[in-house]
Amino acid sequence: MELQLPPHEGDELCVVDMHTGGEPLRIIVSGYPEVKGGSVLSKRRYARDHLDHLRRLLMFEPRGHYDMYGALVVGSELPEAHLAVLFLHNEGYSTMCGHAVIALGRFAVDYGLVKDPQSPETQVNIHCPCGLVKAFVEYSDGKTGAVRFLSVPAFAFATDVAVAVEGFGEVTVDISYGGAFYAFVDARRFGLDVTKSRTRDLVDAATAVTKAVKSQLKLHHPTSDDLAFLYGTILTDGKEDHSSEPTANMCVFAEAQVDRSPTGSGVTARVALQYHKGLIGLNQTRTFQSGATGSRFTGKAVQETVCGDFKAVVVEVEGRAFYTGVSRFVQEPEDELKHGFLLK
Repeated sequence: MELQLPPHEGDELCVVDMHTGGEPLRIIVSGYPEVKGGSVLSKRRYARDHLDHLRRLLMFEPRGHYDMYGALVVGSELPEAHLAVLFLHNEGYSTMCGHAVIALGRFAVDYGLVKDPQSPETQVNIHCPCGLVKAFVEYSDGKTGAVRFLSVPAFAFATDVAVAVEGFGEVTVDISYGGAFYAFVDARRFGLDVTKSRTRDLVDAATAVTKAVKSQLKLHHPTSDDLAFLYGTILTDGKEDHSSEPTANMCVFAEAQVDRSPTGSGVTARVALQYHKGLIGLNQTRTFQSGATGSRFTGKAVQETVCGDFKAVVVEVEGRAFYTGVSRFVQEPEDELKHGFLLK
């Protein structure tokens, strides 16, 4: 039988839950009020300033957890976009999320946001806060499969930058942009292994780097100040030269949140960094492995471009997403924890 909530007060929010490489994505399909704004970036600001209680409701316990991730589908000002999206997490609203784009590609085709899907691939234009991202969804006999996407222009912002990291002394980092800015450090600098060390130790090291970079280095983006912030730190296994063997990394972003996937925007930024350093060429595919779960994405630079004064590349990332369930949530007025809580 179909289960229904008993009579209750409070509005309902309906979601579709998915995961990409182990990283959750909670896609909000109904229950949100109108997100006002003439652009996706202005809608991001409006959601942050006026609707943040709903982010906390769906991301935090008891309905979510510390590492929950969400996507809110909104309207786009771009006529070529099939949908626009705001990304939600434990700290706020990111500007790009590759694992979410992979999941949203399947979702858009399966839920009819794209009319007349085509085989063997259906293109889905997803307007992210960082810009338009083109996803290509495997489609055959009415079923969706793997998804690849083409990034916004990605570029190395700064390389071999020395920062003073509390507890670790001077650390050399690279900063690269893949729809969001990340700091990159070889985990061996901290005596750690991204696939074997305790997650808590990796989180502590990455968080210390993020705090140091935020306090000592000013970022800027050529098109919008809304994009000019450090999203997190990605610890790598140091295997940067092109190889057929996978290279592992672990991304710690937002408020010390751990990405279970190889991180789509992180792979984008890392490929751009490797291309900038001459370690890979165009159309040389690399496999990136999550240090947390062992799940894999592939990534390659497919086209040179520019972003303001930066030499940039368009990066193609591919992975798979899977459905995990459908849920209806309610916020009863008498619930003392109705706004959610974050257990650190």
